[in-house]
Amino acid sequence: MSRTGRDRLVLAVDLGSGGPKVGYVTLAGEPVWTWYERGDAVGGAETQDAGAWWRTIVSAARLGTAEGHVDGADVVGVAVTGQWASTVPVDAAGVPVAECLMWSDTRGAAYSRERFGGPVSGYAPTVLATWLRRSGGVPSPGGADPVAHLLHLQHDRPEVLEQARWCLEPVDYLTMRFTGRATATAMSMTAAWLTDNRDLDTLAYDPVLLRIAGVDPARLPPLVRGGSVVGTVLPDVAAEIGISADAQVVTGAPDLHNAVIASGCVDLHQTHLSLGTSAWISCPVPSKKTDVFRQLAAVPGIGDGHYVLADNQDNAGRCLEWFRASFAPDLEYDDLAALAASAPPGAGGVFFTPWLSGERSPVDARWARGGFHNLSLAADRAALARAVMEGVALNLRWLLEAAEHFTGRRMDPIRLVGGGATMDVWCQILADTLDRTLERVEQPWMGGLRGGGLTVGLALGEIARDEVHGLVPVERVFTPDPGLRSTYDAMSVEFRKLFKGQRGMFRRLNTDETAP
Repeated sequence: MSRTGRDRLVLAVDLGSGGPKVGYVTLAGEPVWTWYERGDAVGGAETQDAGAWWRTIVSAARLGTAEGHVDGADVVGVAVTGQWASTVPVDAAGVPVAECLMWSDTRGAAYSRERFGGPVSGYAPTVLATWLRRSGGVPSPGGADPVAHLLHLQHDRPEVLEQARWCLEPVDYLTMRFTGRATATAMSMTAAWLTDNRDLDTLAYDPVLLRIAGVDPARLPPLVRGGSVVGTVLPDVAAEIGISADAQVVTGAPDLHNAVIASGCVDLHQTHLSLGTSAWISCPVPSKKTDVFRQLAAVPGIGDGHYVLADNQDNAGRCLEWFRASFAPDLEYDDLAALAASAPPGAGGVFFTPWLSGERSPVDARWARGGFHNLSLAADRAALARAVMEGVALNLRWLLEAAEHFTGRRMDPIRLVGGGATMDVWCQILADTLDRTLERVEQPWMGGLRGGGLTVGLALGEIARDEVHGLVPVERVFTPDPGLRSTYDAMSVEFRKLFKGQRGMFRRLNTDETAP
């Protein structure tokens, strides 16, 4: 072993909707070697091939050792982060028996509405009250969550459940492939809302919530404490990748929780903003709380006794991907950034609303849809590109106000992570629109891998919690331009009027049959 102390390595995996990032990171969070190739979902946005994830991860991890980028003997830990609110049915060995039902799969919606639906924000009053009191959230009548997935399998595909021993979140599935042990945590099971989160020391599913949900608890993995060690890497897996079989595998973490560590914002109310496929604004908070009207909740945190603010803007980087595919397939993302930078603030009066697949926070509006507004013959691709970035930022301003209402304090400064944060122009648009100082971490697109390294460092006692904030390097600070405050203040008002004015049309046009 050539590395010692916190310079030793972690095999980190960040499973996104476009495929996994794989890398070797030090226990202090410094990337040493990374790999990523964007792929398409097998079966579309609603399902993916979880077996293909695993084959890709093993192949990429083996590249790092076989080509001499790292010495496998230096690897002392493994950590997985990624997407959540998805379901992978597996057999007793952890091998998938069917495709992964993604967070956008709503085939169980009818069963969820039957159990949870009603007149209070879409929920039955007693169901809503019971769930919020115990868990802090409630499965959606819209069906895009693990409870709806389980109900769909029970009612429509019982043959899958007959083959399945466990139904796992993606991060827990990959952890099982590494260790052979089925586990979950209160944080990885957040989207199922089946744990009593009033006491974070309770490691059990709530029998009352299980009964109301109508799901089979025998298919749910045993709960362990978040941030703990699950076990060592299986010998055959270690041999195939070329790492030590003594490497310790920590519990899988949803991307929200990983970003808390990856941004260094682990102390109460230290705030980060993730600008990826979707977006969120989050910080650790001291107690359980829910804002059902704005769709914010304090969920079990990173295993330190605190909670974490959970919210989600459904479309962020996805909007720019859509714009490029539809309007600028001849351009690379650097070209789009240059185009947006060439347009004036306010995009010449053009507005873009980012609700391409509906919205979750700060309004629960799955039936909402996006669009360009106030177009004129003078609108060109530069104005449209900037309008897309400004539209995402205006929605995040709306979300920031909801988050500050939730926490009762101003969030400033805010650390930036996520692939969208690589674009200087978008970061500056965010700073100007939010009127906040934004601190972009180094290599923001690799935050998931950095978070994995730090998570293992914490679990093994190689780093202390109070060191984490200082271990995450800030690469650039974006400060708001006071001269643009009135511009974005006025745009924010008009942006929300667009939602209110079109709400009825969205509801009329986007029924359950036509909504994705």
